Amino acid sequence: MASETYLPPARLLAGSRWAALAVVHEGAPAAAMTSYALAPDGTALYVHLSQMALHTRALLEEPRAAFVVSAPDSGDGDPQTLPRLSLSGVALALVPGTPAYEAGQAAYVGRFPGAEERFSLADFVLFRFEPAEARWVGGFARALRMTGAQLAEAVIEAAKE
Repeated sequence: MASETYLPPARLLAGSRWAALAVVHEGAPAAAMTSYALAPDGTALYVHLSQMALHTRALLEEPRAAFVVSAPDSGDGDPQTLPRLSLSGVALALVPGTPAYEAGQAAYVGRFPGAEERFSLADFVLFRFEPAEARWVGGFARALRMTGAQLAEAVIEAAKE
């Protein structure tokens, strides 16, 4: 059973669909915003990206990446108190026609039905990002670290609620 402490980050990750993606491009950091779908077992995020984008080409060369998911900023109060989750890990391109690709495509299209037609475009790549570490900040003096496995367990537990 997942620790109650891990449930808030799991809920944020499962309830969101838009994140900042950070990659390494030619030895320098680069970032972009992207949509993502969570794997049903909580172990990965799927992103479907065009090779016309710098971040896609960067991931194909260097799979280390990070994602940041944040609660929405309403414009009120101190934004430093917004809950946020940073994930670091590896994003690997999936091979079309494989069971892993089909599972990722199903998760992504299930979350974004309008994206289905993009799967027929040759320049799009489906990546499976597996977080090795997660860092949660729930506001001032509320922070924790967890492994990707602990986060996945919490995602499953949160889905039962």
